[in-house]
Amino acid sequence: MKISFFTFILISTFSLSSSQSPVLDTNQMPLVTGVSYYIVPAVSGRGGGVKLSPTTLNQTCPLDVAQENNERLNGLPLNFQLAIPNRGGVIRDTADFNIRFTGARTCGKPAVWRIEEVNGQRVVSSRGTLGNPGKETLSNWFKFEKYDNDYKIVFCPGVCNTCRPACGTIGTTIAKNGRRSLLLSNDPLKVKFIKA
Repeated sequence: MKISFFTFILISTFSLSSSQSPVLDTNQMPLVTGVSYYIVPAVSGRGGGVKLSPTTLNQTCPLDVAQENNERLNGLPLNFQLAIPNRGGVIRDTADFNIRFTGARTCGKPAVWRIEEVNGQRVVSSRGTLGNPGKETLSNWFKFEKYDNDYKIVFCPGVCNTCRPACGTIGTTIAKNGRRSLLLSNDPLKVKFIKA
């Protein structure tokens, strides 16, 4: 049986697009670049939305990424920058992207998520850099994956073909002072996205 080149391309494109589902917000609309969203827990009783928080009591720069303690608070709005832009800027569940707090700055730079090792834990800080996918920026790339009927945030960058990052999911830890820090965890934080 002969397949025309056009038919082959059509089937390949359909297979690729069907395996990469768009990530949806609470209105069942795809997340897109250039639009701000709140990342909030999908399950009640797990804290509020994502915000910036000092790493120590008196430190104001750099800031780490944490959750609001009050679950009625949405935190700060964020937006996403794809490693490989696509038509329409749709965030798909297999795409690498930067996560940036909209309009927020830390240490005079945009507040971009990054994985950093602190006291033996890999925490989410705001010292990342936008763009430039590759080995030098490996710690700055995240993905969203379907998790039951909601999503989880994953650190497993594919922006460097020769790199072998230690992948993981983002969860929270609660300090004695009640601070909810984001870090790589075996207990993923189930999240949803509210358009800001």
